[in-house]
Amino acid sequence: MKRLTIFMAASEAAPFARTGGLGDVACALSQALTARGHDVRLLIPYYGCIDKAAHDITDTGIGVTVGISNRGEYAGLYRSSLKAGTTVYLLRKDNYYDRPELYGTAEGDYLDNAERFCFFSRAVPAVIKRLELEPDIVHCHDWQTGLAAPLVKVAERENPLFRRSGLVFTIHNIAYQGLFWHYDMHLTGLPWSVFTAEGIEFYGKINLLKAGIAYADALTTVSPRYSREIQTPEFGCGLEGAIAGRRDRLTGILNGADYTEWNPATDTHIARNYDRDRLAGKATCKEDLLRSFGLRAPDDRPLLGMVGRFAEQKGFDLVAAALRDLCEAGLSIVILGKGEEKYNRMLRRAVKGLEDRAGLKIAFDDALAHKVYAGADYFLMPSRYEPCGLGQMYGLRYGTVPIVRATGGLDDTVARYDAAAGSGNGFKFEEAGAGALVACVREALAVYGVAPHWDRIRRNAMSCDFSWDRSAAAYEGVYRRARGGRGDRA
Repeated sequence: MKRLTIFMAASEAAPFARTGGLGDVACALSQALTARGHDVRLLIPYYGCIDKAAHDITDTGIGVTVGISNRGEYAGLYRSSLKAGTTVYLLRKDNYYDRPELYGTAEGDYLDNAERFCFFSRAVPAVIKRLELEPDIVHCHDWQTGLAAPLVKVAERENPLFRRSGLVFTIHNIAYQGLFWHYDMHLTGLPWSVFTAEGIEFYGKINLLKAGIAYADALTTVSPRYSREIQTPEFGCGLEGAIAGRRDRLTGILNGADYTEWNPATDTHIARNYDRDRLAGKATCKEDLLRSFGLRAPDDRPLLGMVGRFAEQKGFDLVAAALRDLCEAGLSIVILGKGEEKYNRMLRRAVKGLEDRAGLKIAFDDALAHKVYAGADYFLMPSRYEPCGLGQMYGLRYGTVPIVRATGGLDDTVARYDAAAGSGNGFKFEEAGAGALVACVREALAVYGVAPHWDRIRRNAMSCDFSWDRSAAAYEGVYRRARGGRGDRA
């Protein structure tokens, strides 16, 4: 494919700032596209939590004036890069982004998120024009950049820089929609003619995710199954009709795993490196992980690991309800993550009295996350829904057998182990309930340490290839279609 100029916009990107999979994807996809020869520019907000020195961030000396409500506001433009050479621009507007968290605290979202991310979306065409780029593709991610879709469509009519641009919008999680009251319409810079059921209106409110869905030339989700699920009332969160109405522009592309970062053979965070043919190092990593959580479990006791955001979606309430039964099934468990305060409290209560078998750390700790993937025997993801999921992919690469609920990308990537055939890479269950979770874990424990099944399932897991290059190639196909099928709906 010929070299494309791609302008990517996301509200977070690793390693600068991230809260979850979106940040991983924005970084890894940009790097994979750069490695395939494209000119990729990534725009993110310059959050106060970003370490300037660690990322060699420099002031470009230029800025943009961005419209918000009935005024223009100035923002500075800073620059850095990713490992593959991808250019990263950071939009500095301290009164919006110089805060301890990206979107809110444990008590709730920031009250001015509508203004913060309308501003960021409106900065997308403003930055492109200020840099005098002529992007072939403008690729936006999730509700925080959804408003950029109709804005770019307006800019496409007004400015020759956008005449050949295709607009791609990726839905990472349809449950998070950027829903705000209609009195915030003045923040958008759009005419009231777009405030319709076919546009950005949703039950009398502004829906920023719906703006991206309605006006993009091409839509993607982060796994094939999730692209089908969100067209149903169970998973569509009220937008199933809007999605189904544009299904001809929708493609499910499985996220990839960044194996330069997540590779037990080269990982600098773990106690001992290992690979599929030399698994001895995994036992050392298990001992190190147990020490990190202050557990003194026997080495031959199976160890279950979890890393994630504490939220209803992720099924941590199921884990809290099942924790005692899980421990009585003969395993130890370590849980790392952070999220809604009610789940923090729920998990703290659940581990009380189980301190010899259950370890809990409430934190975002990237180095410790690597230790969990390397040291655990099993990796649990009991999500009620999971658009893609990266944890199970990391677990597979580290030979940490995934136990998942069969939904979204979890179902696309985990194949149930068949002892007779010696095929499959993990275990999965259908019902979102504590009983089904415990039953599946017991099924998984039946192969622990049992020759030849334990060796085979771990090798099967580590043989899986979910590299980003394959995903990037699929996005190139979407980009071709977006440029060839540009619409004009604004």
